[in-house]
Amino acid sequence: MLNFEFKNPTKILFGKGEIAKISKEIPQDARILMIYGGGSIKNNGIYDQVKDALKNHDMHEFGGVPANPEYEVLVKALQYIKENNINYLLAVGGGSVIDGVKFLSAAANYDGEPWEILTKPVRTMEGKGMPFGTVLTLPATGSEMNSGYVISRRETNEKLSSGGPGLFPQFSVLDPEVVRSIPKNQIANGIADAYTHVLEQYMTAPSSADLQERIAESILISLQNAAPKVMADDFDYDAAANFMWCCTMALNGLIQKGVITDWAVHAIGHELTAHYGIDHARTLAVIAPSHYRYNFETKKGKLAQYAERVWGISEGSTEEKAEKAITRLEEFFHSLEINTKLSEYTEDFAGTAEKIERTFTDRNWLGLGENKNLTPKDVYKIVEMSY
Repeated sequence: MLNFEFKNPTKILFGKGEIAKISKEIPQDARILMIYGGGSIKNNGIYDQVKDALKNHDMHEFGGVPANPEYEVLVKALQYIKENNINYLLAVGGGSVIDGVKFLSAAANYDGEPWEILTKPVRTMEGKGMPFGTVLTLPATGSEMNSGYVISRRETNEKLSSGGPGLFPQFSVLDPEVVRSIPKNQIANGIADAYTHVLEQYMTAPSSADLQERIAESILISLQNAAPKVMADDFDYDAAANFMWCCTMALNGLIQKGVITDWAVHAIGHELTAHYGIDHARTLAVIAPSHYRYNFETKKGKLAQYAERVWGISEGSTEEKAEKAITRLEEFFHSLEINTKLSEYTEDFAGTAEKIERTFTDRNWLGLGENKNLTPKDVYKIVEMSY
């Protein structure tokens, strides 16, 4: 097991009706900016619950943060924060809104050009970001209990990440009732996103960190078990609760401690979103199988372990079990009605591998994966395999 440090200060308020408690989590004298997305919270009752909980606070609003939070929109929110002396942020939404709020938390006290936070090695340390909390409305990214975020910039076709120990939410409300009103395609995205988050921290090489391995495998199995229940027409509160908590546990930092991690699938997937606007989770489903096939020799041991422990495949050689593991992964994505080939999302995919290879070269991203040895040329081949 590798050496590690672990600190996660986010307080979780989990369960039905927990939104009512947020008034006790935010200072009474705070000037709050509630930030949300396209307005679905006004249809599912979350908006009214938040407004009622904070009726005795000084609260302002900023709506319209899109999926894959856009820099151009967030700059307008940043201007509002400064003009109205806002000193506390509240994200009410899914991972895009929460990521946007993390960027605003970092940018609010940053003296330079805000985009520099993403293009330069600028990490927001404890006490340096504007305090914020979250009310999660769409389980998927785990952003409600970690300190990382991803922002898109449309004018340059960039999608970049940043973070820092000062960007953990002070609290996050997780009420499984919100799953009741989420469209099925978004639930499928959430499952695929969380599932791939686990794989990025697990599908490397066999590890001696047995507890982290077992926790990761348990999250994968729980997501597989919950998937048909949360995708069904009838709402199942317990399944929704398990789904929501799996998404959070998949990326709150716990299972990555003491082990090597990959993240090449995300790096490549982000480029497909930037170029084609494909949902983030679906880009991961496109890239992951090709990534594992391309790196089969270095990953076959863990793929076989995944086959045995997660899918119950006990027969065959290491190579045979590893191959079955990739097939079962694809079948799981297909069961969610998620396609796993780029050509199933766009007819204009010719030249995509070249574009992404060139982008990685230009950014000096010359070594991806757990061993930092995947070159832009390797990325080209992985993307080409995904067509």
